[in-house]
Amino acid sequence: MDDVALVTGASSGIGEATARELLRRGYTVYAAARRADRMADLAAKGARTLSMDVTDEASVTAGVDRILAETGRIDVLVNNAGYGSYGALEDVPLSEGKYQFEVNVFGLARLVQQVLPQMRERGRGRIINISSMGGKIYEPLGAWYHATKFAVEGLSDSLRLELKRFGIDVVIVEPGSIRTEWGSIAADKVEQTSGTTAYADQARKVAAVLRESAAEGGKATDPVVIAEVIGKAATARRPKTRYVAGYGARPLLLARRLLSDRGFDRVMGFVYR
Repeated sequence: MDDVALVTGASSGIGEATARELLRRGYTVYAAARRADRMADLAAKGARTLSMDVTDEASVTAGVDRILAETGRIDVLVNNAGYGSYGALEDVPLSEGKYQFEVNVFGLARLVQQVLPQMRERGRGRIINISSMGGKIYEPLGAWYHATKFAVEGLSDSLRLELKRFGIDVVIVEPGSIRTEWGSIAADKVEQTSGTTAYADQARKVAAVLRESAAEGGKATDPVVIAEVIGKAATARRPKTRYVAGYGARPLLLARRLLSDRGFDRVMGFVYR
């Protein structure tokens, strides 16, 4: 039987492209998203689609139980579900900050907890957590989003050490600016949250950069590129602990490593000038 992969957030963008890539590589792919109706094209190509809300324990449990009942195992988990909540920290309700963590961090952890018992029992498995260059850098009005991605980085590093003895690999993928609906949704969010507050000028600049990242024909990278990286991470005999790909990721991560905090502050000030 083909190896089995579960991809969350598969209704669009990186998740959809990843499901297609893993199908191409011969996996039995379960594509999960809150709205299963948006995955008709994936289903037509052979993916098994399921409705899953990563913030809902019962939804996650039902999805994983179905996969195990049908196949007996999950070989690869791609934790891709997530969104970007932007706005000045002063303006964002704490309830929204908590929900950002619920989706981007606790949802990811919930899936990991569900798939680990059968991976440990078989002595093999691979968990691929989609972080972001935003897990290493920062930008104005992105406090909650970046906090979640920093958390994903730390969680994944600790998890890698915990699971090595069981033959389970943990991989982090750090995309740069990707051409998906993510950017336009985040831009709308920052304008709704801070577009009429003391931070309105910053909100306008941040929204413009986010929209540019989502625009067709812009500099942002096609999600297919990230899907190919995830495909390599899933199939490599000895995967890297981190994969970096996508527009802006390598130069910005290099700048963050080499510059002082004040120096990198100036870089981000230039980006959002």
